[in-house]
Amino acid sequence: MSTETVLRLGCACATLRRASRALTQGYESELREHGVRASQFTILQVLSQAGEMTQGTLGEVLAMDSTTLTRTLKVMARSGWIAQRPGKDRRERLVRLSSCGKKKMQEALPAWNESQQDLRSKLGTNHWEQLETLLNQIVDITAK
Repeated sequence: MSTETVLRLGCACATLRRASRALTQGYESELREHGVRASQFTILQVLSQAGEMTQGTLGEVLAMDSTTLTRTLKVMARSGWIAQRPGKDRRERLVRLSSCGKKKMQEALPAWNESQQDLRSKLGTNHWEQLETLLNQIVDITAK
């Protein structure tokens, strides 16, 4: 089997997952020195922009399953980056960025910006904007 056959899978799901893993590795190599995973940084960003929200809403925004999100939030809570409190009923949890989380995000932001700018310059502005548009369309048409 040739390398070209392996690289061109002909499946949008497999290709996007492969691209996501490669992209995540690049961002995480930059964020590593700050002790933040790419998934954690994304949560810090969302909470920084949106403020307090239910864990369910956060999961919907991120298109992340509840088990993975719960596990990630537990790690972040132990690190003091987020604060949680009960919602209207026992099943609901409200999540917000703590002051420590705001500080961690600001500390890691230059590393994230470095990864972001590196990718943008390699793709070129036109391809970057097309990619962003297409990825958001994929989320819009496939999110449940």
